[in-house]
Amino acid sequence: MSNQAEFEKMAEDVKKVKTRPTDQELLDLYGLYKQSVVGDINTERPGMLDLKGKAKWDAWNSQKGKSKEDAMTAYITLAKEIIDKYGM
Repeated sequence: MSNQAEFEKMAEDVKKVKTRPTDQELLDLYGLYKQSVVGDINTERPGMLDLKGKAKWDAWNSQKGKSKEDAMTAYITLAKEIIDKYGM
């Protein structure tokens, strides 16, 4: 299975876990996903009242400089850990 195909499968599978992952795990997944699909962050940081938007922006920004391939590999690894931890 190619890295791209495995990435897409894990992106679907991780949505089906029995228990909701922690906020930090979700933010880590989000940052890696966006880095894999879009690349380096390309938007301004949201305003101070948008706490959720800022957290997501920070998670994506923390992956800045990572190649799309590396981000995909890290996403797959994290998604597998979350699925193993919470079950499907």
